[in-house]
Amino acid sequence: MIKTILTGWLFIISLVVSFSSYLYPSEGKLSENLTSTVVSNDDNGSTITYVKEGFEVQLLYNVPRDRYGSWVSISTGPDGVFYASDQQQHGMYKITVGEGIEDPSVEVEKFLMPLSGSFGMVWAFDHLYANVNGTGLFRFRDENNDGRLNLLEFLGGPANGSEHGNHTIVKTPDGEGLFYVAGNYTPPPSELKRSRASNWDEDLLLPREWDARGHARGLLAPGGYIARINPDATEWEMVSIGFRNQFDAAVNEHGELFTYDSDMEWDMGMPWYRPTRLVHVISGGDYGWRSGSGKWPEYYEDSLPPMLNIGPGSPTALEFGAGAAFPEKYQRALFAFDWTFGTIYAVHLTPYGPTYMAEAEEFVSGNPLPLTGAVIGNDGHLYFVTGGRNQDSQLYRIVYRGSESTAPADPVDNPEAREARELRHKLEAFHGVVHPDAIDFSWPYLGDENRFIRHAARVAIESQPADLWTNRALTENNAQARIAALVALARNGSADLRTDAIRSLLELNPNELTSDQLLGKLRALSLVFIRMGEPDDTENKRVADVLNDLLPHHDDRVNTELVSLLVYLKDERVIEKALTLIKNEKPDQKPDWSIQLLERNEEFGGVIQQMIDSPPPVQELGYAFMLRNLRDGWTIEQRRDYFTFINNASERFGGMSYSGFLEDLRSEALRNSSDEERDAVADITGVRLVRQLDFDLTPPEGPGRNWSLNEAMAVLSGNLSPGSNRNFERGRNAFFVTACGSCHRFDIYGGDIGPDLSNVSRRFSTRGLMEKIIDPNILISDQYSSSRVILRSGQQITGLAIERGGMLEIYSSNPDAPPAIVDRSDVLRVEPVGISQMPPGLINPLNEEELRDMVAYIISGGNAGHAIFKTQEELEAEKKENDQTE
Repeated sequence: MIKTILTGWLFIISLVVSFSSYLYPSEGKLSENLTSTVVSNDDNGSTITYVKEGFEVQLLYNVPRDRYGSWVSISTGPDGVFYASDQQQHGMYKITVGEGIEDPSVEVEKFLMPLSGSFGMVWAFDHLYANVNGTGLFRFRDENNDGRLNLLEFLGGPANGSEHGNHTIVKTPDGEGLFYVAGNYTPPPSELKRSRASNWDEDLLLPREWDARGHARGLLAPGGYIARINPDATEWEMVSIGFRNQFDAAVNEHGELFTYDSDMEWDMGMPWYRPTRLVHVISGGDYGWRSGSGKWPEYYEDSLPPMLNIGPGSPTALEFGAGAAFPEKYQRALFAFDWTFGTIYAVHLTPYGPTYMAEAEEFVSGNPLPLTGAVIGNDGHLYFVTGGRNQDSQLYRIVYRGSESTAPADPVDNPEAREARELRHKLEAFHGVVHPDAIDFSWPYLGDENRFIRHAARVAIESQPADLWTNRALTENNAQARIAALVALARNGSADLRTDAIRSLLELNPNELTSDQLLGKLRALSLVFIRMGEPDDTENKRVADVLNDLLPHHDDRVNTELVSLLVYLKDERVIEKALTLIKNEKPDQKPDWSIQLLERNEEFGGVIQQMIDSPPPVQELGYAFMLRNLRDGWTIEQRRDYFTFINNASERFGGMSYSGFLEDLRSEALRNSSDEERDAVADITGVRLVRQLDFDLTPPEGPGRNWSLNEAMAVLSGNLSPGSNRNFERGRNAFFVTACGSCHRFDIYGGDIGPDLSNVSRRFSTRGLMEKIIDPNILISDQYSSSRVILRSGQQITGLAIERGGMLEIYSSNPDAPPAIVDRSDVLRVEPVGISQMPPGLINPLNEEELRDMVAYIISGGNAGHAIFKTQEELEAEKKENDQTE
């Protein structure tokens, strides 16, 4: 490992702030004074819209963004101090908060050293460890014992400079090491002393479809991961893999590790979409993230499910309430922070076997409130920072003002759960090591009804040489144990065992298996074909006949795996059966997301609400996605039914990649159709699968001007509050006529080139929003940065590159210009450029009223009934009517 030591650095710029804290008292519900309170004198701050009853949110410090940047992490240090870091290059900071609850002083000291961009820090082993995005792991030490960190070491480690790179660092529960948390763009460690998760691969039976907009193209397993390191970062151990972009992790009172993984919001409405999820991180676990359509379903036998699906969002911080001066319930709570929707969830865990059950409640929310980092202070308060992507940052804390006891809570457990966890830990001791007792001890638990125990036993078995347990796997009498053992064998055995493995699996009578066991058997068959090779003709026919008799099944999950396997086996009988399932669309495929925020927050997002009101046919799209691979055996009528379904699905609502996915799905199915079939469906497949505007646009009234930030803010200030009586139609017209909608999705309309702006008001203040409109290059997300596309001919094209159906579309900064389209095979390489494709000056044609209305439209999330479009009289009348109703 590389180790660099810098000495002699000092802290400078000691800023003592006498700051009157803004208080957000608890109401347990919305109140008029809460919803109208803005934490700022210049539109830079946030509005706290909800606080759990008994608690209070205090704004301690407004970060001067021009000098101290946009903060993305916070940690405690010795003597109750805090440390924070800017996301970019402004630096790192030591923060001292004065004593007392009322109006404490805040002292901020900037490190004078070339280090910034740490998404996660922790004080451990008398050092401050900082995981610096794109660089690796550093640690600081106070060599002179004067309270100033004056020694810096670079410890190395894997790194990636994107927002999916190396993230936080967490102390291990045994006090002997650290957990290293890395997103899915981060390469795995080059050398591992031990790997509890091993032998990973994509393990996809059918061809993958990469993201329709090119995100994460080419990224392969392990995806995001959590590793364990020693204090010097010289020994690395892989703990768990298969995450997307988990930013933080936390350890509970039982020493168990948890994380909060992100979704890919563009995938909403697709069969492989996975909402943000709270995960109990288990030794050797693979949580199934694979790029594009390759994400594993939760039921795979070689994976593990989440503890709780939250819904759309952007997870950032994760912190247990241990040490907080909170009531007992909240000392035990796991606080999960969502950047997109400005929400802190309090998640309550209940021991359940070797894992936990979880229930979440809203604890604090705001608009905008871009939450980034959090920590329990030595004073017992919960501190958090906002910021990220060059947004304005604030330092807050949550204090308890209620009457319940805040005495330290005793640990809560039950004997059965403790015993189950201890058994799981005994099995996990064999993970990644060869041990003579591992097989005999672990084997009986391959048949355990509990999935987490069974998983621990299987990983222990896989850690032993396969030739020591192959015969035992093939002949195991217990059906569940045989399934788990054959999953292990498929992942580790040699190809010459394929015939024996197929025979052993087919010996299991499907009528004697539960649905979960049948799913395990089908996954084992898929893994045999993926890892050990294609079946011969005799095996193919035998397997296909058995599976065809099972389709359709009463369990949709089983139907999905049956269709997948039968398509892989090229069994033409699956076409009619799968089309019948598609025609008989399952009712009520409403996403399983909490709608408490939708009920209260008008800006939550039109697309999400539309998906709940009219959910896309997710299950049926899965069948259609698999059928696209089948070339032969179709009738003309079947082809027409298939493409008609795709057209109908395009009328539903999904994420940014939804229409692109449908376009790619249709294109690939057409490529696998005969010339006769393509001619017969031409009237169906000529339709563009993108929602068009259903209202007319008129040119801006003007006169416009060359808007500066200060001029725009002067015009907007005081004109965007509830009761401002802004004009919805004029605001919507201004948004789309200035070409914003050419690239950006907003509500249910617009393009898919730039980021979805439906919820942008929950992340950005008005000033932050105008900054990015007027200066698009101020900070660019990894997902929307321009690229230089270099063709094999030597030609170079610069723009935002998006892949669709094997072609690369390159969009220039001119919203009226069509994209350059090149065949992917003609591309030599694609290089990031780091500039925005959004041109400046788009709002210059607008006059003052049009600008106000356009910003009001953005704030409303496209909701014509938003309070910003009403008069004060209308709001007062509504309040009076609601009071009478209550």
